[in-house]
Amino acid sequence: MVFSSTLLENAVNEFAKLPGIGKKTALRLVLHLIRQDVNEVEYFSETIAKMREEIKFCSRCHNISDHTLCNICSNPSRKQELLCVVENIRDVIAIESTQQFNGVYHVLGGIISPLDGVGPEQLNIDSLVQRVEKEPITEIIFALNPNIQGDTTLYYISKKIKNRPVKITTIARGIAFGGELEYADEMTLAKSISNRISIDNYITGS
Repeated sequence: MVFSSTLLENAVNEFAKLPGIGKKTALRLVLHLIRQDVNEVEYFSETIAKMREEIKFCSRCHNISDHTLCNICSNPSRKQELLCVVENIRDVIAIESTQQFNGVYHVLGGIISPLDGVGPEQLNIDSLVQRVEKEPITEIIFALNPNIQGDTTLYYISKKIKNRPVKITTIARGIAFGGELEYADEMTLAKSISNRISIDNYITGS
């Protein structure tokens, strides 16, 4: 791809660094910005810069937040005793889109994957165990992707908290094994949450 402008080329190269954005798409985005009013482009760039500089992670659940506590954790209408454990922030967004869950979350920040060099100590597991010990949680729903890594993570954490007086469940198998929560349609994901099953039944396959 040959450019007549170094400024244009540099902008395209930066956009192309984003996941899922190739050079052609990046060029299309940059050309779109060039056609916009200068004030609009400045607001766009300032918004991105401000987001990166001021964004926080919730001190309780590790979700993205504008404040120390995210809007979900600080919402008194949410069921604080119902805790949904997810792999990443995209999964929180996917579940919230179903409008079928009114509890709170805990974002692990990944899943256990020895082949990728990700162990339990690199995830937000210790803070999850602390929440179970300190908060009046009655049920933990594991909403992890149904694959080997997700199951490994589920088993590991369930053993860490098995002696706690809390009900442990996992989403039903409406999500195909090997699938990812963020790509599931809202109805399938909603049914998987509402039809959740006991962790013991999940392990035995009954």
